[in-house]
Formats: sequence, C-alpha cells, structure tokens
Amino acid sequence: MEAASTSTRNNSNNTALSLISRGWKEVRDSADADLQLMRARANSFKNLANSFDREIENFFNSASIASFSVPSPLKPSTSPTEIDFVKKLQPKISEIRRVYSAPEISKKVLEKWGPTAKLGIDLSAIKNVIVAEGEDEDRGGIVGFDRRRRLGFREFWGEGKEEGGGQFGEWEPIRVLKRRFRELEKKSEFGEIFGGFKNSEFVEKLKSSLKAIRKEPQESKEVPPLDVPELLAYLVRQSEPFLDQFGVRKGQSTLLDENANDELDLRIASVLQSTGHCYDGGFWTDSSKHHPSDGKRHVAIVTTASLPWMTGTAVNPLFRAAYLAKSEKQNVTLLVPWLCKSDQELVYPNNLTFTSPEEQENYIRNWLEERVGFKADFKISFYPGKFSKERRSIIPAGDTSKFVPSRDADIAILEEPEHLNWYHHGKRWTDKFNHVVGVVHTNYLEYIKREKNGALQAFLVKHINNLVTRAYCHKVLRLSAATQDLPKSVICNVHGVNPRFLKIGEKVAAERELGQQAFSKGAYFLGKMVWAKGYKELIDLLAKHKNELDGFKLDVFGNGEDANEVQSTAKRLDLNLNFLKGRDHADDSLHGYKVFINPSISDVLCTATAEALAMGKFVVCADHPSNEYFRSFPNCLTYKTSEDFVARVKEALANEPQPLTPEQRYNLSWEAATQRFMQYSELDRVLDSEKDVKLSKTNGKSITKAVSMPNLSEMIDGGLAYAHYCLTGNEFLRLCTGAIPGTRDYDKQHCKDLHLLPPQVENPIYGW
Repeated sequence: MEAASTSTRNNSNNTALSLISRGWKEVRDSADADLQLMRARANSFKNLANSFDREIENFFNSASIASFSVPSPLKPSTSPTEIDFVKKLQPKISEIRRVYSAPEISKKVLEKWGPTAKLGIDLSAIKNVIVAEGEDEDRGGIVGFDRRRRLGFREFWGEGKEEGGGQFGEWEPIRVLKRRFRELEKKSEFGEIFGGFKNSEFVEKLKSSLKAIRKEPQESKEVPPLDVPELLAYLVRQSEPFLDQFGVRKGQSTLLDENANDELDLRIASVLQSTGHCYDGGFWTDSSKHHPSDGKRHVAIVTTASLPWMTGTAVNPLFRAAYLAKSEKQNVTLLVPWLCKSDQELVYPNNLTFTSPEEQENYIRNWLEERVGFKADFKISFYPGKFSKERRSIIPAGDTSKFVPSRDADIAILEEPEHLNWYHHGKRWTDKFNHVVGVVHTNYLEYIKREKNGALQAFLVKHINNLVTRAYCHKVLRLSAATQDLPKSVICNVHGVNPRFLKIGEKVAAERELGQQAFSKGAYFLGKMVWAKGYKELIDLLAKHKNELDGFKLDVFGNGEDANEVQSTAKRLDLNLNFLKGRDHADDSLHGYKVFINPSISDVLCTATAEALAMGKFVVCADHPSNEYFRSFPNCLTYKTSEDFVARVKEALANEPQPLTPEQRYNLSWEAATQRFMQYSELDRVLDSEKDVKLSKTNGKSITKAVSMPNLSEMIDGGLAYAHYCLTGNEFLRLCTGAIPGTRDYDKQHCKDLHLLPPQVENPIYGW
C-alpha cells in the first residue's frame, strides 16, 4: 500500500516538473523571439544612421564640386576654403553618427536577456529595465528611447521649445547643426556658393528626402474652430422650424445666400472631420436606410382613393405611376386603399363592387391602358381603408407603411400626405424610405371653413397638417397657391391630362381647318355634386344676374351627396339649369360643347379645367390661385367680379376658341408633368446618386458637405413624429379628433379580403 502511494507521489512530481519545464521552454522561446525583434530594430536604426551619413557626405562632395564649377561672374576667390561651415560640421556629424550607432543601450539589455539567463528571472522587469536604461543613457548625453510613447519628429528636433531648454535642449550636436543652418540661410554668400546647383537634381532629391523624413501626421494640421458669426448663422438656419411658426419665412430668417450656405456647410464638415466626430443619428431618428441591391431604384406611390371612384386622387396618381414606369429607370408600385364591400357600395358609382383585390386591379389596368395607349409595367398593391361619411373620404386603417416591403422601401410619393398621416400610427416614412415626396391635392381648409365651427376646426387642422408634413416628408409639392403654405413645400403643377383629351383637341382643330363646325352646343359644367365643388358659387352667380343672362342655358353633369339639395335650390330660384347624370369628361356627348364654366374656388388645380382646355374649348373660371397655371392659355377667360362673369360668358359664346399650339399641348401632357415632377421633387437627383454630396478641397483633402452632423431641424421633426405617434396610439384621443372607430388597426374583414394575419398576431401584447 505504501509502495503504491510512493509511486503515485513520484508520478505527480514528475508530471509537475515536466509541466514546469515545458512552460519555461515556451517562455524562453518567446524571449528569444523578442530578442531577435530587438536586434532587427537596432540594425534598422543603424542602417538609417548610415544612410543619413552617406547623404551628408554626398552633400559635401556636391558642394565642393559646385564651388569650382560656378559661372564666371562669381568672384575668383571662390574656393573650398570659403565653405568653412562644411569643415565645422564634420565633427558634429561624426558625433551624431556615433550616437546613432552606439550599442550601449541594446548591449546592456541583451546582456540581461542572453541565453545564459537563470531560471529565477523576473519577467515583469522587462519594461523597467528598458525604461531605466533609456533614462541612464539620456542623462549621459545619449538619446533615450522611452518605450512608453512614440517620439514625434517635432519633438526629435526640439521644435516649439526654447533653444537650449526643454526635453532635448541639452543634445548639443542637433542644436549646433540647427544653428549652423540658420546662419547659413542668413548669409548672402549662400546664393553665390550654391547658385550653380540650387536647381540641380541633387537638391530636388535632398528636398524630397527631407520632406519624406519630416512628414507631419495628418492630425497635426489643426482646423481652426468655428467663430461666433459662423455659429450664429448656423444656429439661425437650424432654427427655421421655430421661426416659421412665428411667421418669419425662410427668406427673412436666412442670413446667407446659397453659396455662403454651401461654404458654411463645408466649413462645419471640415471641423467635424478634423475632430474625428461622426454623427450616426439622434434619439428620434433611424439611421438605417434601404440600399437597392438589384441596381434599380424603387418608387412607391401611396394614394387615398382608387378607381372606379372618379376623383383626382384616384386618377392622377394612376397616371403618374404609368408614366414613371414608362421610362424603365425605376420599379414602381402603386398602393391604393381596399374597401370592404359595405364601403364600396357607398363610394363606387353605378353600384359597382369587387369581391377581391385582383378583380379591382384588372379593372384599374384595363381602364388605364384604354386611355394611355401602352401597357404600363408597374405593380398595384392594396392597403386596408375605411370610408368616412362625415369627411367623405377614405381613411387608412393600420400602419400603411408596412404594406411596402422593406426591400422596396426606397422612394415614397405620398399623394395627399396630410390626409394619409392624420391618424397614422406606425413606422415613420422618412425613417423607412430614403426620400419622401408629398403631393398636396386638396384644399382641406376651404372645405372645413364651410362646416359648423369651421374657423376653429380650420385652425386646428392647419397646424396638424403642418406637423404631419414636416414630420413625414422630405419635400412637399403644392399644385397651386390655393393650399396652405406647408413646410418644405414648393408650388408646381405636376399633373397632366389624359392623352384622350389631347387627341380630341387635335381632332377638333383638324375639323375647323376643313371648315367644319366643331362645336354645336353652348355651355356646360361637370363636377361631383357637392356644394363645395362650386355649385354654391354657380347658383349665386346665375341667380344674381338672371336678367343679364336671359336665355342662357347651362347643362350640369354630376352625381353626389348634395344632388337633391342642389337641384331643389335651382328649381326654387327658377334657374335655367339642366341637370344630367355624371359621366366621363371624354364621353362623346360632351365633345360638341364650346364653353366649360367652372366657378369653383375650393379646388387646388381643377382637372376638368385642364381637360376642357386640352379639348380646345373655352373655359370661364374665377381669378383665383387655383387657376393661376391656366392663365397662360388664350382660351382661359378669368373673372374677378360677378359682372366680369357675365361679360366672359357672353364673350365665349360669341367667339370661337383658338387652336392650341404644339408647345401648349405638350405643357398639358403627362410627359411634361412627369418631367416637372422629377425636377421639383428632386427625384432626378436622388435617382442619379446615392447621396447628395458636395466636395471641397481643404488642406489637400476632399471634404464632403454630407459629413454626418447634428441637425436641429431633423431633431425637431423627429420629436414631432414621436409625439404624433404617441397621440395617435390612444384610441380616446383618436375618437376626439374625428377618427373612425377601430382604424388604428385593420379589422377581420380586411384580414379575410387581403389575406393578412390578425393585428394581435402580428403585434402581440404580452402580459399577466
């Protein structure tokens, strides 16, 4: 038993000794590798000293040769004796060489770490030995190599310190060498002595060598900080959202012009780049954006209505999608609302309903291709929507943005951005998409003012519209100045007319050239039969000037919620109005009318007015911002007073309209409208480049204007979006502001029709 235990102890001891031996062998191998590295670095340092010595000797030889080969105008006394500084420098150079090649430091270190080192060596003393040796040699006049930090070139030459003082002031050879060079620069004989070879290849080579040796680190070139005027200008520019709410417009609050703004951006970018600062997004913003992987950009057009509802927000986005897809430069998706059958019966005319989204998509495509004459290659998708009887519009149900897949979330065009986002509770559009453009179709304030307590409601809606457009759009396009002045907005007509109307106009012009009568009927009005669509203004004008317009007959085409009331009012006032059912403006029965009358002042840009002009008719309309675009057409007759209205009607009935010129026809087309849209929405710039950058050269480096930096305006927009998200998440607040009950999420019928998962499955709520 004792023998067994003794054997076990011996085995344990042997194992321990073998482990210690193997560990010490690894330590020695590591120490040998370190020693080899030290020797290699010492040899490289010696080679550098030898190279420097050779350059100095070449310099001396060249100086001696040049002194004897100078041109004749020099004094004959010029000889090698005149360059005494060379001889004086030689002892100092020898001293420098001796210092560089001194083996004391490496020798003492290597002696302590040679192969004969004992087992009891203290591994933690490596750093202390090297530091101590460096300090000893430094006190002895030899440069110390402090391994704790790198020795910069400026520090090596003693720049920025008083001569004779500082950390390296006591190193006599370098100090003398520098003084000799300074004296050499001051002497006028320098030019005489070296005049023969100052432009020689040797001098250029020496300059380049010195520059290579004395290359300053990039961070040593400090960029001066922003001064007070620059900070003030940047602060005022970033405070434009606040100033805008107080009535101070952008032109009044901006202190700098466009070029100065670009210079300020580049200045700020250079300061940020010099500090190494990188801004990756704030508390409210999401820095992750979509980057198209297939090399083709994606455009998603989201609108608030769909065919067969013949309204502007159903027709115009459809044409926009077709003509954007026609260029084949980008993929296009049109996102339209899907209504359950009960809502379809309230909205769509002639009791037309659809049992599935596929059926409605076929109807939309057939209607479009019949009018544009080409096959439009774009995708049609549906999102859940509900019809509001009070607002007479479709309200999105749930988060509309999630019906655009993340892989296609690149560029978004929001038709009626305020309408889409009144009750939007979901992903922020500008976070999910790279570029978001809003197109304002409707003058909601004008409609609301006509309702009960309209002034108060208009005040609230105005500020809500400002909030949602600022928070969810990068750019906003207003079709005319009839809409409210929204943030980030410009005014431009980006709508065209159906190509069928232009063909009708060409046909009418051809008939008139042949001497045929193109128009056999008088005046008409076409529009949805609701008071706000101009019916109130029309009845007031005709009732006031019944006698002046005696014998004047007007045909009215339209359907709508106020049809019975409008007709009964016209009958009570004994007006000569002939009410007919609504029909397509391109219907054959409307071609023979010569005058289109549109007294509406609630439209933003009346599509029917543009269509009538395209067909070559006269248009009598109010002198209103909504009709500003049409004033350039000679067949557009505007009036300011009711008396002017009577005069314009009589003028139109007594004359023949002028045929449109090719330029006028093009301006009314969707090709021209798409071109204007690409320009004013900045979509052409976004599609051509991944980023909007401007370059500038500063200190030989390229500085991008798009260097990420904090932006006060973006922070405000993000805060507004977050506040809006919190408010729209509360069902009680939604109902108080007029939302349809249950529209924060889509319902079961939408899940069934669109094959969606129930909201509680997609967004589960976990609790006890």
